[in-house]
Amino acid sequence: MERRHFLSSAGLAAAVPGLLPAQGGAAAKGRLKQAVCRWCYGKTPIDDLAAACVKLGIEAIDLVDPKEWDAVRKHGLKLTVVPGPTSIPNGLNRKENHEAAEQKFRTMIEDAARAQAHSIIVFSGNRRGMSDQEGAENCVIGLNRIKKYAEDKGILIVMELLNSKVDHKDYMCDRTPWGVAVMKEVNSPYVKLLYDIYHMQIMEGDIIRTIREHQQWIGHYHTGGNPGRNEIDEGQEIYYPAVARAIADTGYSGYFAHEFIPRREPLVSLAEAVKICTV
Repeated sequence: MERRHFLSSAGLAAAVPGLLPAQGGAAAKGRLKQAVCRWCYGKTPIDDLAAACVKLGIEAIDLVDPKEWDAVRKHGLKLTVVPGPTSIPNGLNRKENHEAAEQKFRTMIEDAARAQAHSIIVFSGNRRGMSDQEGAENCVIGLNRIKKYAEDKGILIVMELLNSKVDHKDYMCDRTPWGVAVMKEVNSPYVKLLYDIYHMQIMEGDIIRTIREHQQWIGHYHTGGNPGRNEIDEGQEIYYPAVARAIADTGYSGYFAHEFIPRREPLVSLAEAVKICTV
């Protein structure tokens, strides 16, 4: 997806009046702590992105490479969902991955704690012919091996729900009931699901009901317009004002991160997304 050049804060304010607050002040806050995923703005210098986040009232940045952590913190922003010890295809559903994942996690959680990160990500891995039951049992074992490190540091582990229909073929943690079953077995306040609204719209739909029923097992949210994972405006099928309001109504106190790929000027789209989800 081609990304257009980043606009300065001044340029954005001129281009889209009312989306950025006047005189450099912070945007009005709603009931959700909004964040943004770094990879969606990969061509934007991190200092520029962080400064824009401050102006927009965004409180955190997801999935930031450790070499950019200091820049994020310098702007007073929180680090959320920092990289973890597994990859999307190779995760905790295979016991042979557990030892290496635990060793990596021990180092990563120490680094995350020093940076005062909020959360760290893990993945189930792909099925590769494995049954969902066996994969769930193995993920429980793997999460139980690493959860004590997170609990000791007060950092949340989140396992992401991804679609296996369009973007991540064969990924195992692709439905909420499967993820919730794993969370219930692990049963730790520091191990939750990362509920990606875009991915679960593709796999399940029924977003608001699902969130209400399983809110206690969800520790983080991602947005994205469907189809295409682009802007979350009226050009796609998910009505984000209602979804954001439903999440806020559950009393959710975690982070709600925008993970869409802008097709237009990146900051314009980001500012619009913040406004849409300020409830």
